Amino acid sequence: MFLYSVKLSLVFICFVLLVGLLYVTVTPELRRRLQAKFQMAAQSNSYLVETVTGIQTVKCLALEGSVQKKWEDYLSDYVTSSFKLSTMSSISGAISGTFQRLMTIVVLYLGVMQVIENKLTIGQLIAFQMFAGQFTGPFLRLVNLWNEFQQALLAVDRIGDILNNPTEVRTEKAITLPDLKGAIRFENVCFKYAPDAPYAVDRLSLDIHPGTSIGLVGRSGSGKSTIAKLIERLYLATEGAIFIDGVDIRHMNPTWLRYKIGVVLQENYLFSGTVRENISLPRPDAAMEQIIEVSKIAGVHEFVSQLPEGYDTLVGERGSTLSGGQKQRIAIARALITNPGILIFDEATSSLDYESEKLIQQNINAIKAGRTTLIIAHRLSAVRSCDLIVALDKGKIIERGTHEELMAREGYYHYLYNQQEAGNGRGERLT
Repeated sequence: MFLYSVKLSLVFICFVLLVGLLYVTVTPELRRRLQAKFQMAAQSNSYLVETVTGIQTVKCLALEGSVQKKWEDYLSDYVTSSFKLSTMSSISGAISGTFQRLMTIVVLYLGVMQVIENKLTIGQLIAFQMFAGQFTGPFLRLVNLWNEFQQALLAVDRIGDILNNPTEVRTEKAITLPDLKGAIRFENVCFKYAPDAPYAVDRLSLDIHPGTSIGLVGRSGSGKSTIAKLIERLYLATEGAIFIDGVDIRHMNPTWLRYKIGVVLQENYLFSGTVRENISLPRPDAAMEQIIEVSKIAGVHEFVSQLPEGYDTLVGERGSTLSGGQKQRIAIARALITNPGILIFDEATSSLDYESEKLIQQNINAIKAGRTTLIIAHRLSAVRSCDLIVALDKGKIIERGTHEELMAREGYYHYLYNQQEAGNGRGERLT
């Protein structure tokens, strides 16, 4: 192109630079509007999923109108952000198209003037226009892809927020033991959820012997569930160390450790499938005899035997066809199927009806047999039979001993127990 006309080439380059400068200028605002669109879409979808998940609560409280209005507001914000993005993309595209047409007019005008002045032949002008067209077409197509590129780049950044998070800490030579006996030792363990947060567990030292049952009691926020998560190595202690069978759990294989620890929560998730599939979930190769054995211990066999399909009965989404007590018993059987050396009940009976809780309490000795059992409860009736009861407050051990010993001391545990007895005589959940 410079061989035909330096002047026309410089004009052409100036227009190309103008188009490039245009997109460099609008890129920050374009990314901001893209980010706003992504956030509005995420907010709208999140609220929709949350509403559908809690549809029973929405209907019970007659919230359909307000929920619909709020979702429409979110949707309106998303449409508005999409419109603003489309408007900006259209305007930038129109400006670049205007620059292209203006460049064509200017080049033709200057080219004709040079032909008139005999500085350029008609053939050279036509050749210059052909070369310019061959370059301009791909360049403008590339420029028009800039918006899509920015959108893809932003999507990759959002995915990177998840993929770039550090994975769980694992040692290269993680230790697995032949078997888990269940000896647990806390040595001056401290833990906080954030660097500037108060200690959830504060200088905890505790020895738990294999095969014993330990009850953890205290008000909400006293650190009971945090201790359970530290044992499972879902969290790592900020200070101090936790040993299981004499081995620091930091050096243990976390997958193996959790397989050897059975956990029953207050709200347990059942997957769509049969009763048998949910019980054998952590151990798919379990024989039917083993499933029935743990089901009898957990009180599952009694009600499953009355179902038309027995253990092949579908439980529905999240166990929707079962009662709360039935789901809880299935969760206990699921925790027992791996024959864990340590069993953790984290508020496992707090939301049960009286009959379901009574049935589990009747089977508690069979459930605890041969394993270390950690029972976290607000209902103190659930821990009366434990070998050791530990009372916690603000992450610290206030008292420890058997039920009889702690009642005789008339201290913190005695106060909690009497408070519950005064509530309804059977032990209301503390708030």
